[in-house]
Amino acid sequence: MIGQPFLEGINAMNHESKIFVVGQSGMVGAAVVRRLEASGHQNIVRRSRAELDLTNQESTNSFFQQERPELVVMAAAKVGGIHANETYPAEFGYENLTIATNTIEAAYRAGVERFLYLGSSCIYPKLALQPLRESSLLTGELEPTNEPYAIAKIAGLKLCQYYRQQYGVLFHSLMPTNLYGPGDNYHRENSHLLPALIRRFHEAKEKKASNVIIWGSGAPRRELMHVDDLADAVVHCLKLEDPPNLINVGTGVDHSIIKIAQLVKEVVGFDGAITTDPSKPDGTPRKLLDVSLLARTGWRAQIALKEGIDRTYRNFLKEIENGLLREK
Repeated sequence: MIGQPFLEGINAMNHESKIFVVGQSGMVGAAVVRRLEASGHQNIVRRSRAELDLTNQESTNSFFQQERPELVVMAAAKVGGIHANETYPAEFGYENLTIATNTIEAAYRAGVERFLYLGSSCIYPKLALQPLRESSLLTGELEPTNEPYAIAKIAGLKLCQYYRQQYGVLFHSLMPTNLYGPGDNYHRENSHLLPALIRRFHEAKEKKASNVIIWGSGAPRRELMHVDDLADAVVHCLKLEDPPNLINVGTGVDHSIIKIAQLVKEVVGFDGAITTDPSKPDGTPRKLLDVSLLARTGWRAQIALKEGIDRTYRNFLKEIENGLLREK
């Protein structure tokens, strides 16, 4: 039954379970590790990107054969905003496909029986009915500006489904909405919506600029979730006895991009104006997830958007002060 707590058994997550979070140095992976540690999990396998190249099949297989984790959370990906996806489509397609196929196959060969794959809400068709249900997958054309990334993510989640179907392993997937929080990428051109806005408004405040320009019309709507909420959802879903192959993870609430920009402006304390640039692409008109399936398992997001932006901006300032701001 969906939503039943995990009982003692071969796939049960307990404090002694050996867990590997793939991509633990990234924003999502780091948040999952923090959440696991806060829950008392100490047996977490540590590997940085420099120590383990997931695009190399041989090294990925060797790692899994050596460590043999019991549970795996797949949080590694090459990510970026509209500009990055349009500029580097081959890289986004190839790297994400390779990371997914190498890791899923290596985990199966090493006897991993619980594998949680983290995808993205961009897997859904551009014009699918809102809010986006899990059943909307593969029912229409994707948003062109992030199609390579979306196709790679779809391949990964379907591969998990096929391994579960053929081999009986508990490989399943979560599709998070747009994420933000500590450790995000603040690259000037390749970052996602919220970190890009935080940086623009912060720098405009520092320079005493008269305005901040945002891409597009400002009308598209986006759902944003703090990465600590996602990490909590991951731990929750690892305890489900018989989870669906695919579950959406989000807040169930969206806002216009202009409204999000106004909230960032307020938190940062910028006194100038906000100017839109309609010559730039808007991307998907709306992307709100239907989170009713996850809600039926007993989980809901807890961090409101303004609170999350405030937390993230304070962390952004600390990262600048300590020379730790991620910009690539």
